[in-house]
Amino acid sequence: MQADRPLWVPDSETLERSPMAQFMAWCGQRFGRTFADYDAFHEWSVSERGDFWTAVWEHCGVVGERGERALINGGRMLDARFFPDAKLNFAENLLRKSGNGDALVFRGEDKASYRLSWNELRALVSRLQQAMKAQGVGVGDRVAAMMPNMPETIALMLATASIGAVWSSCSPDFGEQGVLDRFGQIGPKLFIACDGYWYNGKRQDVDAKVGAVAKVLGVPTLVVPYAGDSGSLAATVEGGVTLADFIAGFEAKPLKFERLPFRHPLYILFSSGTTGVPKCIVHSAGGTLLQHLKEHRFHCGLKDGEKLFYFTTCGWMMWNWLASGLATGATLCLFDGSPFHPDGNVLFDFAADEKFAVFGTSAKYIDAVRKGGFTPAQTHDLSALRLLTSTGSPLSPEGFSFVYGGIKSDVQLASISGGTDIVSCFVLGNPMRPVWRGEIQGPGLGLAVDVWNDEGKSVRGEKGELVCTKAFPSMPVMFWNDPDGAKYRAAYFERFDNVWCHGDFAEWTPHGGIIIHGRSDATLNPGGVRIGTAEIYNQVEQMQEVAEALCIGQDWEGDVRVILFVRLAPGVELTDGLTKAIKNRIRSGASPRHVPAKIIAVADIPRTKSGKIVELAVRDVVHGRPVKNKEALANPEALDLFVGLEELKS
Repeated sequence: MQADRPLWVPDSETLERSPMAQFMAWCGQRFGRTFADYDAFHEWSVSERGDFWTAVWEHCGVVGERGERALINGGRMLDARFFPDAKLNFAENLLRKSGNGDALVFRGEDKASYRLSWNELRALVSRLQQAMKAQGVGVGDRVAAMMPNMPETIALMLATASIGAVWSSCSPDFGEQGVLDRFGQIGPKLFIACDGYWYNGKRQDVDAKVGAVAKVLGVPTLVVPYAGDSGSLAATVEGGVTLADFIAGFEAKPLKFERLPFRHPLYILFSSGTTGVPKCIVHSAGGTLLQHLKEHRFHCGLKDGEKLFYFTTCGWMMWNWLASGLATGATLCLFDGSPFHPDGNVLFDFAADEKFAVFGTSAKYIDAVRKGGFTPAQTHDLSALRLLTSTGSPLSPEGFSFVYGGIKSDVQLASISGGTDIVSCFVLGNPMRPVWRGEIQGPGLGLAVDVWNDEGKSVRGEKGELVCTKAFPSMPVMFWNDPDGAKYRAAYFERFDNVWCHGDFAEWTPHGGIIIHGRSDATLNPGGVRIGTAEIYNQVEQMQEVAEALCIGQDWEGDVRVILFVRLAPGVELTDGLTKAIKNRIRSGASPRHVPAKIIAVADIPRTKSGKIVELAVRDVVHGRPVKNKEALANPEALDLFVGLEELKS
């Protein structure tokens, strides 16, 4: 593959048929504009945000009363209000479709497989909303769920949203304290949990954890059957009730939806960092709906009846993003468990069987498939797959090449980046633009994304902070338990006045794309030169000897030195020869400044529940500082491997 050629270019037919191109033409007619190309369309979407988001509402047929005003106080990010007179219900917009076609298709490893039609989903939501109301759950109340990514979880979320209550979820692999660190802050009216789950072919017991969490929360506990005995668990939990008993007295009726203001809370999501108790980020029904409709319909080109898949748990915002696919009439394909049980083909088996149109996953998963020697392009019929998306961490250039060589040669690859903070993407795929190796295609419509230097000036050809300079609908409503907004302002607006600073270290490319070089708070600064950790990972993780890597800056003799920790492939030892090879790879592939002062082999690398490595936590351990929120980690015991390392003392 030649570096001066794109990996994928939309052909003329694909371009003309794309919902993005059709929407651009529609907006031109609707507002009397002429858009020469996508860049002109994006510029209009940012400069005329009221018109643009009105167009999204109209073109996507949002159900609700829009009101007269589209945007007020647009010049001040924290005071801006989109559609201040509107009334809508999120669930009503996701459940517009009916019939016997598939709404949800589920696989739980090789232990469970079933599907729900649109009519079955609507009937279940009806019974659940009635039961929740009977339980006293109403507008503004919180419903907290520790659940697998299964159809019942989607139905429970929709029932919660339909009555104006607020949904919050995590995955069942969270530890007891991790669950309480989240749900204990928001005072739920109802706690929902499964009776067990499957991982790597083994049943994972949650009985003791559910009992302990339920006791502290002190609210009714709804137990959903999956991998255990929901009856016995419900019987041992004070206020426990099985799903069957919860809805037993209610027959399916026509659905009712509570229409509420645009900014009414829909979700509470949690930051996954290890710098303290997770922040409770509150997202609005209207902002989430419009942003996801825009991303699904236009940036992903998702159409009615297509199959949408994302490999995610209920503790990651990509689950919320996936759920919104129902608003386009798409069928959601849900998977829970290990993506490598019984082997690395399991998700591609699912994709081939169900004919996914959109396959979403993490950069780490793509790298693991590559290193595992799997080549779905040769073993699976992926003819229906037109879009593959990757997020969670920056996808390396090597990962881009592998997708086109090992997965599918004619697929659009959309590396995307945004996060829990906006429950969506700042930069993502664009069906009207080519895909270049190692690059995210560009900024999202309606988002004034830029890269700024330390002086607050827009820069091209150099790295800086990813910012958004104008308000957008999916900004958080607030943080829970932050009455004066101080935590909210500190999180995004402390660096630059009236400008959202996202905390990503990024740069524009000559093609108008974006490269994310890692989190800016984890940026290395040896000799005063800022280096993104992703630049080092992109080199090291191409080596078959290295399974995974983590890089930090260690304070040393009045400066900072780069330390690289590597988890090696099975049977590999960190010899002098391998150390030299790693350094040479980094020197030639990145620069001499990127070469670490020390390379240290470790047995494991700590990561969050969503698979992100935690550089800041390791940096704190190395410097003798406490890690405040180990419950955010999937493998907190891995931090012990970094305590008192002799190699770091000289």
